[in-house]
Formats: sequence, C-alpha cells, structure tokens
Amino acid sequence: MENLLSSPKPIITLLTDFGSQDYFAAAMKGVILSINPAAQIVDITHEIARQDIHAAAFNLLATYKDFPANTIHVAVVDPGVGSIRQAVLIECAEQFFVGPDNGIFSWVCQREGNYHAIHLTNEKFFRHPVSATFHGRDIFAPVAAALSNGVAPEELGPSIENLIHLDSLRPKILSDGVIEASIIHIDRFGNCITNLTREILDDDLSHTTLVANGREITSFRKYFAEPAAEEQEVFCVIGSAGFLEIVAANCSAAAILNVRRGQTFSLISNQV
Repeated sequence: MENLLSSPKPIITLLTDFGSQDYFAAAMKGVILSINPAAQIVDITHEIARQDIHAAAFNLLATYKDFPANTIHVAVVDPGVGSIRQAVLIECAEQFFVGPDNGIFSWVCQREGNYHAIHLTNEKFFRHPVSATFHGRDIFAPVAAALSNGVAPEELGPSIENLIHLDSLRPKILSDGVIEASIIHIDRFGNCITNLTREILDDDLSHTTLVANGREITSFRKYFAEPAAEEQEVFCVIGSAGFLEIVAANCSAAAILNVRRGQTFSLISNQV
C-alpha cells in the first residue's frame, strides 16, 4: 500500500454515536490535528443511535467505496470500551479501518473478502493517560493520525486472525425459488434496507412477491416517483447503497409494515 507520506493531505473519516451536543467528536479531531495538522477530517456521521453497532456497520459499508485509496476510517460505536474487547486496525480495499473489534467493520470485510487485521497494542502511539471510557480520543484518533504521518501498520501491534463478526449479509436460498432475507438497516425516512443485492435478484421482478409481516409487495420500481401500472402504498427500489429497499412515498415503510431491523422476510418467485 502506498506510503501515506506521499499524500500531502491524508483523509481521515470519523463515524461515531457521539452526537454534536458534547465535546467528544471535537476532542478526537483536536488529537488528530495536533499530531498531523495537514490531515483532512471528514465526518461521515456522529448521529448513529447510541451503541448501535449494526447501524454503524451499515453506514460504513455504504460509504467507504466513495473514498480514495489510503483513506483512514475511524469508527467508534463502542459499548465495550474499557473492557477486554480488542482495539484493531484493519487493512482492506486499499484503505484503513481503526476502531473497536465488535463487528463494526465486519460487513466491509465480508464484502471484500481479503483483509489484514492488527491488534493495536503499541502504547507509544496512544494519547496518555488513556481514559477507560474514551478510547476514541486516546487510542483510535492518535493511531489514525500516526498512520496519516506514515507510520507502518506493523509498528502498531501484532497481526491477528479472529475478529468479531455481525450476522452475515448473505440471504438464505431456500427451496422452490424462495429467498429468506432480512432488513439490515432502517434509515431516517423509514426506508427498510435489505440484504438483497442486484447480483442476487433476477433482472425481471415482475413475477416476484416480497412478503414482510404478512404483507405482500409486488411493485418493484427503478426510482421513487416512477409511475406504476398498479399503485401500491409500499414498493421496492434498488437504493443508492446497492441493496433492495422497501419504501413508501413520503412516509415510513417501516411504520406501515410494523417491521424492525433484523426482521426476516421472504422473496418468492411466482414464475411457472
């Protein structure tokens, strides 16, 4: 991987559940800029729901490909801070991912397949004293800044094999043309993002029924305002993150269907 010193303004992204009311995100930025004033800091979001690792994993999955090679992503949604959970650096997709080993990076790793993980143990690169409750400021931010200054990943700790993983993104292919899939994220509009991708779906969905909470959905569109032969309150589109989304025009599909993240549903092919 190209030495980051060759990049005059390395990019460091931040994704947290810290919100904007308190000092937490600003403290992380201050630590980064104190170590590398040339760093470009990009906020992915600080509005992840408190301790919602799945939402953080999805938002990272939906954005990392938009950044150039050698971007350093710092993701801190960390209910296990101060415990025995590991602090990790992952090299994947020509980028770096820094944060807790709690599954937050597992969907990126699953999609890419190839990755290299390092246990962050070299305290030389930490901010001292290390708070037991704020590893975002005292471990993850300074490690990211060190990387942006050209520190080699192998200086930060030993390689490790086993990481914590969230549930697989892969849907289950059942018999008789039935796919059992799940809702992996519900966004602020109430759109239900599923783990179905274009690669899994047939090009022609006109003979397909999605069944969620007993509700049958047969309308599959290309965009939200596309005219349909039969108007349905709830319909499906391929969203910008590349996943099939269950949506409703100008209202929450999640509320209409009374579904939650993690809930399973069926996709049934009606072709004879």
